[in-house]
Amino acid sequence: MNLPTHPLPTTVVGSYPQPEWLVDRAMLSKSVPRTRMHAMWRLPAEHLQEAQDDATIVAIRDMERAGIDIVTDGEIRRESYSNRFATALDGIDADNPAIITARTGNTQTPVPRVVGPVKRKGPVELPDMQFLRKNTDRAAKITLPGPFTMSQQAKNEFYEDDEELAMALAAAVNAEARDLEKAGADVIQLDEPWVRNNPELAKRYAVKAINRALEGLTVTTVVHLCFGYAAVVPGSNKPAGYSFLAELDDTIADQISIEAAQPKLDLGVLKDLSSKTIMLGVLDLGNPEIETVPVVADRIRNGLKHVSAERLVVAPDCGMKYMPRHVAFGKLKAMCDAAATVRSEIG
Repeated sequence: MNLPTHPLPTTVVGSYPQPEWLVDRAMLSKSVPRTRMHAMWRLPAEHLQEAQDDATIVAIRDMERAGIDIVTDGEIRRESYSNRFATALDGIDADNPAIITARTGNTQTPVPRVVGPVKRKGPVELPDMQFLRKNTDRAAKITLPGPFTMSQQAKNEFYEDDEELAMALAAAVNAEARDLEKAGADVIQLDEPWVRNNPELAKRYAVKAINRALEGLTVTTVVHLCFGYAAVVPGSNKPAGYSFLAELDDTIADQISIEAAQPKLDLGVLKDLSSKTIMLGVLDLGNPEIETVPVVADRIRNGLKHVSAERLVVAPDCGMKYMPRHVAFGKLKAMCDAAATVRSEIG
């Protein structure tokens, strides 16, 4: 499967709402877990995979029905965007967590402890990618937690410094990404929201770690950064600009994905990413209302003032995991219709 050739292709950042019959959404809403949260799943272990398969097909079909060009598996099998991969590695003790302050600065979060050399034991998301490829004929994207973010979401009790840990995590991510490419991924995305949470540390080694994680891949690659899920970080707490953005122009990623709608980002910052395609967030996930097509179309047009249509991919601000499903679907449909409207204007 190849990527769409028309301008302004549409995609999602990664996650889609998990059904209430599959997960305890009230439990899910309280945190973005770093360690495993098995209690979140409503089904016993012997039925869980079948249930996750069914819910994944529902998510894929919703995206297709909305008109999304580049679909994901909705991250339906994950408790959070990062914990499933991070806790599946050798050298990680997730059963006896440490406690750190969350990036919002006001909650204490249990995190895995790094107690030995970090290595990938075997495939983690490979079956997810194989299932996605088997169940859609559209371009398919899969996401992985970025090495910098994972290094900040763990307690390092083994490596001399966090850079060494991040580079070990990058090697593990790269091994996984190569398998995902072989399984038919058209796009591989790294989620790196923590680069803006600790920009000074990020300036030291985030680009180096991201480049190691993406080394040798031939499919389209993306780095996603955001200000946090709208359900967890309200808009009033979101800054109007990124403290670590221009540096990402030095990564080997093809695309940079940014949250722009909810924080009302000044898109003048996109000039710092002149070598990249921009995956532009045009859906405000902090707003429970479904945006109208004209509102979303205006956000796309605003993006086109700074980036050519050939360099713009249309997306929500962030993952949609915490939203009611009918709202997520409605927003995606409005986004796809808005992209079609603007596409017709530019010929």
